[in-house]
Amino acid sequence: MEKIFKKIFGKKEVAVETKKTPSVPLVQTTPLTDDQLKAVSGEIVQLSPPQFLIGCGQSVGIQRDHNEDTLFYLSSILADGVNDVPFGLCVIADGMGGHKNGEVASGVAARTAARTLITKIYAHLLEVNPDPMEESLQESIEKTVNDVQKTVIRYAPGGGTTLTLALMMGEQVTIAHVGDSRAYFIYPDGRIQRLTKDHSLVQRMIDLEEITEAEAQNHPQRNVLLKAIGQTDMIRPDLTTHQIPRSGHLMLCSDGLWGVVSETEIYRIVSSEADPALACKSMIEAANRYGGPDNISVILVKFLG
Repeated sequence: MEKIFKKIFGKKEVAVETKKTPSVPLVQTTPLTDDQLKAVSGEIVQLSPPQFLIGCGQSVGIQRDHNEDTLFYLSSILADGVNDVPFGLCVIADGMGGHKNGEVASGVAARTAARTLITKIYAHLLEVNPDPMEESLQESIEKTVNDVQKTVIRYAPGGGTTLTLALMMGEQVTIAHVGDSRAYFIYPDGRIQRLTKDHSLVQRMIDLEEITEAEAQNHPQRNVLLKAIGQTDMIRPDLTTHQIPRSGHLMLCSDGLWGVVSETEIYRIVSSEADPALACKSMIEAANRYGGPDNISVILVKFLG
């Protein structure tokens, strides 16, 4: 039997495992073709250069007295008529640790991830005659997460945080993930594709078919994480790269949103609001209407072009 040691981090528990959890491949669905998109969402808007429209929202919730979430996003474009490169970086960190440890951990994680990737990747795009990068994009992101881990341990001892980030460049997005914040694609036809798998005890139990998805929503151990930034052992994030869905959305959020608002309602809100910032505001309001049991953070990216 696999031995698990638990540390209590505020409202969440982090279980530190003594052996590596085998990775489980994510289920992918195929984005719609242009003709299919036209059928469900009208004529596709072609923009030149293609662009990312990003909005965000955050709330302490109804039942918490302070915020332990941190979010960050950056969107830019470099276009010369030959090489048009839209760039976007989104980060969500959901802190844990009680008192100030959680908010410090999430703040350190988001700042460190953003600063490191802007220095490694974004600044490189702005070089006049850049040398080829020595690392692949995924290698750079994995090393960034390791830097985040070390920095959180240094500046927020005893605290911990989830970390989910998305780096968008050109027609691809790379996701790095630790914990139970999530990333989703939202398609115009109503499909919502989860891009991350929770590093949680209930997700493990679902994988082992010990409980169902419905039972996991109200399970007494639903806040137990098997992996989080700030643990003393090495962190290996889940890393995946995806083709950006034309006319679709990317959403990153903490469990204060996905654990309260259904995917059906999330789709209804996103599809009915053209402005991502206003869609985020409506999702935050929905989570608070349902009791707002936790801090709520969400970033929504609309893909144009």
